[in-house]
Amino acid sequence: ARTERRAGHEPDTHRRRNPDSAVNSRENPLELPVSATPPAFFRSLLGGELQMPVIDIEVGGELVGRMTVLADPEGARISLWQPGRHAGAAIANEPGTFAWNELMTRDVDGARRFYGQLFGWDVAPIDGAENGYQEIRVGGRSNGGMLPWHAEIGEMPAAWSVYFAVRDCDEAVLKIRELGGNQIVPPTEVGAGRFAVVADPQGAVFNVMAMNTAD
Repeated sequence: ARTERRAGHEPDTHRRRNPDSAVNSRENPLELPVSATPPAFFRSLLGGELQMPVIDIEVGGELVGRMTVLADPEGARISLWQPGRHAGAAIANEPGTFAWNELMTRDVDGARRFYGQLFGWDVAPIDGAENGYQEIRVGGRSNGGMLPWHAEIGEMPAAWSVYFAVRDCDEAVLKIRELGGNQIVPPTEVGAGRFAVVADPQGAVFNVMAMNTAD
C-alpha cells in the first residue's frame, strides 16, 4: 500500500512572513489560524501543542501556502500545510520520492483519536500484523501507518518517520553507505515490501523501501 499524493509546483525560492488575516480553523482544523493564536488553542481543541507560529509563504507576492508545526499529545512533531499556489508533492511513490508516513507511538488509541479529529483519518489494525501495526486510510486509500512502541525498539520518543521509494532496497543501502550514511536496521522483508532504516552523513534518520505492489 502506498500513499496517494499528486499535483502542485515546487517554488524555486520563497520568503516567509506572519499572516495578517484570520482563517476559521474551528470549523475546519486544516485551515490554519493566525500567528497570534495562542498555543493553548491546539491544546484545548485536540490536546496538541503549537510549536511554531503560523506563517504565510510567498513567492513574488503570490501566496504559495501557509504552514505551522504542531506536536501531538505525545510530543511527536508534524508540519501542517494549507495550500495556496503549491498544493503539495508533484510526484510520489516513484523511486527517489516520498512513499509512506509512519508514527511510532506508545498510545495508539490516543493517536487514533487525535489524528482522526485533526485530519479525518480512518486508522485500523492490519489483519495478521503481529506487532499491532495500524494502517492510516484517507478516502479508502492507504496514507501511512502507526507502529505501537515495543521493547525491541528501545527507548525513544514518539515520532513520525518518512519512507522513500527505491527500486532495490539492498542496492539503496549500499549506495547510502558509499555516500557516508549509515545503516541502522538492515534490509528486512515485510508484507508491503523490503525496507531498511538508514541515516544520512549528518545523522538524519529515514527509511527506504522497495514496494511489492501498488495500492
